[in-house]
Amino acid sequence: MQLDVQLRHGFVSRARRGSDNAAFSLDVGFTVDARALALVGPSGSGKTTILNAIAGVFTPDQGHIRLDGMTLLDTAMKINVRQSRRRIGYVFQDGRLFPHLTVRRNLLYGRWFAPRYEHGLGLDDIVALLGIGHLMDRNPDALSGGEKQRVAIGRALLAKPRLLLMDEPLAALDLERRSQILTLIERLRDEVGLPMVLVSHDPGEVARVATSIVDIRHGRLGSIRSMPNAPSSTVASESAEIIHLPVGTHRSAHFRRSTELREVPGRP
Repeated sequence: MQLDVQLRHGFVSRARRGSDNAAFSLDVGFTVDARALALVGPSGSGKTTILNAIAGVFTPDQGHIRLDGMTLLDTAMKINVRQSRRRIGYVFQDGRLFPHLTVRRNLLYGRWFAPRYEHGLGLDDIVALLGIGHLMDRNPDALSGGEKQRVAIGRALLAKPRLLLMDEPLAALDLERRSQILTLIERLRDEVGLPMVLVSHDPGEVARVATSIVDIRHGRLGSIRSMPNAPSSTVASESAEIIHLPVGTHRSAHFRRSTELREVPGRP
């Protein structure tokens, strides 16, 4: 994944509305080539704002966003690709499942946003990958925090995204559930080959998931660095072939068997 971000935006507080001074301004730019990018830094530095801009739910005053050469936003050129056309999955801290829908129907909601021409992992593949087959008929209020996050990730995957955004997806989980979801995120990175951008305040999470880190400090770029022990790209490039094959082929069936054999012990 090559991600090129340049954003400028001024946020005016109510107390200062009408004045020339912004309570907070975002002026950050970076270009990275990474499979898993972590945005780190103090709370209120603009990390979630950057995620929202990439997703298309926030438009800055000025700037551009390019993903693998495709321009998603360029304010100077008046380009702003609609959120539904960006093919970006978004997993929030609280999951944000539809409370009136079962797990199955929550998952299938994501499929509405998948391009018809794009082959990849289907419902059965994703259910096997996430280990949630026994949850399909439950409502969200009957799920644990870790189960909700797995369903939220599954819903995002069924949209067949080219990029997965995660905004502190583990912050509300206990240590056991956090470890389980971290293992899942690592499998998405390595076995499925799905590029991702993660916001996290936990150095342990960042060390396990990220191949590159962008440090944001008070709306400005602090530093960019690569992780010295980042996983090799070989596994991801091989797995990327699997996700684009039609479900039901021999390779897809092999993928389902391999994920079932690697089920994480102790998952709820």
